[in-house]
Amino acid sequence: MAERKPIESWLTDMDGVLIHEGVPIPGAAEFIKRLRESGKPFLVLTNNSIYTPRDLQARLARMGLDVPVDNIWTSALATAKFLEDQRPGGTAYVIGEAGMTTALHDIGYILTDHEPDYVVLGETRTYSFEALTRAIRLINGGARFICTNPDETGPSTEGPLPATGAVAALITKATGKAPYFAGKPNPLMMRTGLNAIGAHSETSAMIGDRMDTDVLAGLEAGMETFLVLTGVTTPGDVDRYPFRPSKIVDSIADLIDRV
Repeated sequence: MAERKPIESWLTDMDGVLIHEGVPIPGAAEFIKRLRESGKPFLVLTNNSIYTPRDLQARLARMGLDVPVDNIWTSALATAKFLEDQRPGGTAYVIGEAGMTTALHDIGYILTDHEPDYVVLGETRTYSFEALTRAIRLINGGARFICTNPDETGPSTEGPLPATGAVAALITKATGKAPYFAGKPNPLMMRTGLNAIGAHSETSAMIGDRMDTDVLAGLEAGMETFLVLTGVTTPGDVDRYPFRPSKIVDSIADLIDRV
């Protein structure tokens, strides 16, 4: 493997890397503190589109993680950036929560169920059958189908929950139209995030707990990748994939001295 340039900026996933089921992972607070003291650009990323960056800042702060709003990048923000570039001032029918609707309002989008340019599917705590039916009819009527992320399940204290990717599959089955996914593993999310902090992929690293989203997205964006074992991936899972992370570590605590 060719020798890489020193790491000058860091991107890290949130769930499974910094926190797990609402509890900070040992070393996470020290890692964020070291990043802030170093002055290096960094982002905390999440494919979850429910919350706004301000919501997430408050949630992380309650866990002792001091992350500024400008250092949080969500799949909702990546989706909004994509739509702003594709069709400025457009219209959308949204299934999602404040993280998604706020991001679209901020770029000047109008949210409507009358002949929208896009149907945007994000994460929500309650998927309404009525809303899904409306989305299917709008897509069949010509609206373009966008989804924040392909995650099929999400974590909870009671076990896995159906997530956006699973609901997207339902809509695809009913319409024959596959969505464009803006979040990880689409390298678009990484590139827009890097642009937001003025960083470059050849001197950046991505830390994640999932091979199929975090590591793949970092790899395809040209970044150095670190897999931590505090989330969903086990050492035995790694060999099932045709790609590998640059390095596997037990947890975020093992990377503090790299900053």
